[in-house]
Amino acid sequence: MTPVHAVTTGAETPSYTLERGWKTLTIAGGVVGLLGLLAIAFPFVTGLSVTIAIGAILVVAGIVHGTHAFTARGWNGRLWQVALAVISVLAGVTLLVNPVLGLTSLTLLAIAYLLVDAVVELWITTRMADQPGRASIAASGLLSLVLATLIWVGLPASSVWAVGLLVGVSLFVTGLSMVIVAISSRSVAEANQSVTEPRQA
Repeated sequence: MTPVHAVTTGAETPSYTLERGWKTLTIAGGVVGLLGLLAIAFPFVTGLSVTIAIGAILVVAGIVHGTHAFTARGWNGRLWQVALAVISVLAGVTLLVNPVLGLTSLTLLAIAYLLVDAVVELWITTRMADQPGRASIAASGLLSLVLATLIWVGLPASSVWAVGLLVGVSLFVTGLSMVIVAISSRSVAEANQSVTEPRQA
């Protein structure tokens, strides 16, 4: 008698590959890219939405920390957990009550990120000597430095558009890369299909 776990069906479901799923990836990339364009077109609304979302996440995280602190009896780290919960909830409520102020804070964080990214990439180029790709990494580092400087000089007015614009550009580039990968996968699938098809007499 054949064991139950050894029974297999004749037609197994094929595993997912980019060659088979390039259409889905193209649609997903198009949607992400469209969201990026909308974020670029309305950067202030995007920035406020990001601020409100972060505020809500902080409030939920604070509640979770507080719940864990009072339910885990005998845990030595309860005091730190309670402190973290209070700080998270206060920060989240502050962002929710005054998202414009929170948007300014996020803009400062974005400037700090761009500066760190610029320093790291420019430092990497000093270690690359004549290796390929050095120029592109240096250009990326300089671009991050220029963006950080422009946003900093434009404060506080730049806080209205900086975060939303950066989020929009990131979404658009991500969607575009997804579409490019999907198109490349389609070309590979068509090439494989032409090779496997029998030649006509």
